[in-house]
Amino acid sequence: MRHGCIVVLDVGKTLAKVTMWSREGRLLDRRTRPNEAASAEGYACLDAAGIAAWLEDVLKSFSRIGEIAAIVPVGHGAAACIVDENGLCVPPVDYEAELPPETRARYLALRDPFALTGSPCLPAGLNLGTQLFWLDEIAPHAMRHGRIVTWAQYWAWLLSGVIATEISSLGTHTDLWVPGENRPSPLAVSRGWAERLAPLRNASDVLSPVRKEWRARCDLPAGCLVYCGVHDSNAALFAARMHKEMDEREFTVLSTGTWFVAMRMIKGKTDRITLPERRDCLVNVDVFGSPVPSARFMGGREVEAIEEPQGDPIDPSAHAGTLLHRAAHAVEAGLFVLPSFQKGVGPFPDRTGHWLSTRPKDPFDRRAVASLYLALMANASLDLIGSAERLIVEGRFAADPVFTRALAALRPTQAVYLSRMQDTVPLGALRLAGAELPQDSALERVEPLDLDLRAYAQRWNELAGQADFPLAAGV
Repeated sequence: MRHGCIVVLDVGKTLAKVTMWSREGRLLDRRTRPNEAASAEGYACLDAAGIAAWLEDVLKSFSRIGEIAAIVPVGHGAAACIVDENGLCVPPVDYEAELPPETRARYLALRDPFALTGSPCLPAGLNLGTQLFWLDEIAPHAMRHGRIVTWAQYWAWLLSGVIATEISSLGTHTDLWVPGENRPSPLAVSRGWAERLAPLRNASDVLSPVRKEWRARCDLPAGCLVYCGVHDSNAALFAARMHKEMDEREFTVLSTGTWFVAMRMIKGKTDRITLPERRDCLVNVDVFGSPVPSARFMGGREVEAIEEPQGDPIDPSAHAGTLLHRAAHAVEAGLFVLPSFQKGVGPFPDRTGHWLSTRPKDPFDRRAVASLYLALMANASLDLIGSAERLIVEGRFAADPVFTRALAALRPTQAVYLSRMQDTVPLGALRLAGAELPQDSALERVEPLDLDLRAYAQRWNELAGQADFPLAAGV
């Protein structure tokens, strides 16, 4: 039996993922679970109970593979739980749940300015403060007596019994934090949320050994340690710092999946950039508390809407030649879709996505156009944060040659690389736990498409209304 294994629990919006690793960073096993929204207390909520039951089964299975020495939780930034000595007080709100209009209007009147928090005004419950404000109204007793625990740290609490919050989770469009000053926002203070936040801990802190009941149910050793954990995009950013090519350099990471998140690492002060709030730009906070200018859009969801697969989606890496050929045809024919297929987010939040011409019947044509669309959207987001240094593309869509090569063609003055690390989020979590990861982290330079995309991109930008929105100032 292996000893010293590390488990990473990554609870995303679409999927929950649990991976088991050797101390040297070798993947031993992986399990995933689709996350469906549940309903309780009159609102759409996250299925915390279902995920916990599944996690118990997974940990029990993993314990037969090796001795688990540590567990590191990872989570998205738009969820929190209210807990007390008896457990979870109310189910956590699903960030896609729509608040009553009158509740949302009252909340918007109280928000701090974007210039202070770096947190844009987002739809539904994507600003965590919106969820807490709603819970104040519908579950006042729980909110008065419970403690607020950010999503990754909820899982740390469930496993360890120790409550905590963590800076990269608080500093992601929550409306609760002031980046650079490392303090709660005036809104969080005035609403009483700041005093109910669980104690702030570092992502790499060990909270405690795993609870006795989890040890008993999952055959975990008494010495299995639970780490505080980290925000998912920040885990990927932390992993990117492993690349020797990025040592002591400024760079941008484009993390791709359900969300495409561009995060720009800048040395020194970041106040030389003024981000446009209306275009889904934000200031994230890394695991060290440093502000990180960022921009995002919901690329994975948008591809699904454009591609409309009848069966399994097309694997772009398995059909690279066909898709590259179809992409060249699409550029020549001026075939594209316009943003946005996810309203209220991304660089064109107020636009309605649609095909400019007749929607192609061939799924390969639709996928090729979708990949070009991702490149155009990513290019717009990168421009918004002034990205000019080396760019690392990681995540699921790094395997899409049309997207990555088109992006490199759209940014001829910027070196674009693919990360060879296949699991950047868990690898970032493993770094927090002190895993002895291999040093071979070379990047693969992306070869731009052998196409002139200038006219294609210019036409797309004109029709998308790029001129109606400002770029970042002072970049």
